[in-house]
Amino acid sequence: MKKVAVLVEDHYQVLEVWYPYLRLKEAGIDAVLVGTGAKKEYKSKEGYPAPEELSINDVKVSDFDGVVIPGGYAPDILRRYDRINKFVKEMSEKGKVVASICHGGWVLSSADVLKGKKATSFSAIKDDIINAGATFLDKEVVVDANLITSRNPYDLPAFCREILKKL
Repeated sequence: MKKVAVLVEDHYQVLEVWYPYLRLKEAGIDAVLVGTGAKKEYKSKEGYPAPEELSINDVKVSDFDGVVIPGGYAPDILRRYDRINKFVKEMSEKGKVVASICHGGWVLSSADVLKGKKATSFSAIKDDIINAGATFLDKEVVVDANLITSRNPYDLPAFCREILKKL
């Protein structure tokens, strides 16, 4: 069975966590909510709880086939954790699926995985994506090798379709 980490922290965008998480489970993939280890439960921007099923301190890249980085304000918190950035970077280097939507591109930037890649994100962080070395494309989903990126919740169907295709 394939296994995918869905990163979570406070102020996450509710659809960008739960839609991929549940869609992956529906497809028979072991989706796991992976938090920073700061607490046992994280709240969305609206206060909806997401339990930490695993702490980043307890995960190994070898146990996962992919990682989903949702948006909201959570990525700005996630990228402050060196273990999060190292996990994403190593997943990328090993050719595993690295999927980021909306503000999740902040983690991609901090993990230093965008150089020479094509990517998209929420328009407000377009400059961050470009400054991290990517070619920015304003499309619902951009796939560049193992990197899958999308702009916002409206792009979730295409985003999840490409994740499932890669897995």
